[in-house]
Amino acid sequence: MKTTPFTEKHIALGAKMHEFAGYNMPIEYSGIIDEHMTVCQGVGVFDVSHMGEFWVKGPKALDFIQKITSNNAAALSTGKVQYTCFPNETGGIVDDLLVYAYEADKYMLVVNAANIEKDWKWCVEHNDIGAELENSSDKIGQLAIQGPKAIDTLQKLTSVNLSEIPYYAFQVGGFAGVSDVIISNTGYTGAGGFELYFYPSDAMKIWNAIFGAGEEFGIKPVGLGARDTLRLEMGFCLYGNDIDDTTSPIEAGLGWITKFVEGKDFINREFLEKQKHEGVLRKLVGFEMLDRGIPRHGYQLMDETGDVIGHVTSGTMSPTRKIGIGMGYVKTNFSKSGTEIYLDNRGRKLKAVVVKPPFRKQ
Repeated sequence: MKTTPFTEKHIALGAKMHEFAGYNMPIEYSGIIDEHMTVCQGVGVFDVSHMGEFWVKGPKALDFIQKITSNNAAALSTGKVQYTCFPNETGGIVDDLLVYAYEADKYMLVVNAANIEKDWKWCVEHNDIGAELENSSDKIGQLAIQGPKAIDTLQKLTSVNLSEIPYYAFQVGGFAGVSDVIISNTGYTGAGGFELYFYPSDAMKIWNAIFGAGEEFGIKPVGLGARDTLRLEMGFCLYGNDIDDTTSPIEAGLGWITKFVEGKDFINREFLEKQKHEGVLRKLVGFEMLDRGIPRHGYQLMDETGDVIGHVTSGTMSPTRKIGIGMGYVKTNFSKSGTEIYLDNRGRKLKAVVVKPPFRKQ
């Protein structure tokens, strides 16, 4: 298995380790619910060094990104970040990703760990316009410091005014005595906070400084288990569960990152534009359990008569709400908020209701 710059530290701290996307990653330390609540109420640290980073450079950089992604990267100014996806040629999604406008003619694409090789191949194969591509996934470490006390923790370690970095924006500056750290007001938890990008050689210096600065706030390391429950409470899509090569961004409720602006001829635009105008047969929805039960990936969703109308893509017991919550694809006529649907829980028919995420009230 691959390792991150923090793998030995996770093991030393007694984390429950498991393979994820080819990496030996911490799943939990003190327990998923404890870690989840730490992020909601205080500050937690995630090792996300397994994520992939591609640089796109040169005078053709923007043209390439406009061709290969669904969102309008031309709207990005330097220091801004954009959520987007790579559409494929059959109506699905190769991956969802972040685009960082690093400087003029230089962008960083942050892709999912499980898709690094697939995404890199996709980018190289579709680079027929001469953009400069560089896969720096093994040369960049990343930590996500999330929660309401994240800004108080991190501000001790940098002269960059963190309160002046808007959501989905970043600055490059000194952090914990390390130069040229990307400090990004982004995250996958809905609890606020920042993501840091740095060279692996500086990883432990940054880790130790953060845990020292956050000690008064009860800072804890957090594993992938709580990362999943946190993102699900916010209704954020997880690639491989809620979106994949067979789900279109229109079906997945990602029309807001699919921009049909003039002059942007992205991959499979015509098909997705047709879907937007004509509608789709299924939609990704959030739902809450009315009966006691926990939805799980793959469970069938039914109507009142027991006819199958869809399936669960993600589900859990909400740590903050103490009820079962989930996301799944249903036939479009069952997608309206307030619609009662049923979960087939191993032969038990349990009632749920369609709701608009987030499930966690801010």
